[in-house]
Amino acid sequence: MNKHLIALTGALLITGTSSVFAASTVDLTVKGIITPNACNPTLSSGGIIDHGKMSAKDLNTDKITPLPQQTLQLIVNCDAATPFALKATDNRRESGTGSYFGLGTNNGKSLGAYSLNMIAPVADNETVQAIASFDGGTTWERYTSFEDQLMLSVSTVGDTTPRPTEELITDIQYSGYINRTDGLDLSGQVDIDGSATIEVVYL
Repeated sequence: MNKHLIALTGALLITGTSSVFAASTVDLTVKGIITPNACNPTLSSGGIIDHGKMSAKDLNTDKITPLPQQTLQLIVNCDAATPFALKATDNRRESGTGSYFGLGTNNGKSLGAYSLNMIAPVADNETVQAIASFDGGTTWERYTSFEDQLMLSVSTVGDTTPRPTEELITDIQYSGYINRTDGLDLSGQVDIDGSATIEVVYL
């Protein structure tokens, strides 16, 4: 082989190798804020919505069957005025759809679903509005519906910045439905099995 070609090939290999070596380390940074304040959320009725027993014969075979609307009261008490958001996690995500939380599965299909809406929120005796962030808290806009992993907060009316709040009192309106039954197996007793977790996220 031509000696010049051998030398050139060696130089290219050395150059390529040095660039790999230059990228062989990476930095990791751990950040966070420890807040002295804590917020405690509570739901009326122990956070339970009970539809009792219903007959499969009373459910629609070819369209959804609406369930009676119910309203729970959510209270969040903080040690001091604190900017926070509420994030709901659907524990039955496999049976949920879009902005609706799931009511469990039946015969491999969704039994039904439900929505949760923040209604008439009051923060520290001031009427406020519900806002949500669809990008992890970077931007906020008016929105009232809880959705899986969505951050919901409150702001002064006419503003869209999360308001530091010591006590938040709001109604949570529940609206649910059972899916059309022609694809469900209702030959035995079926449990309505909705479950969601609402957590306080400090901003």
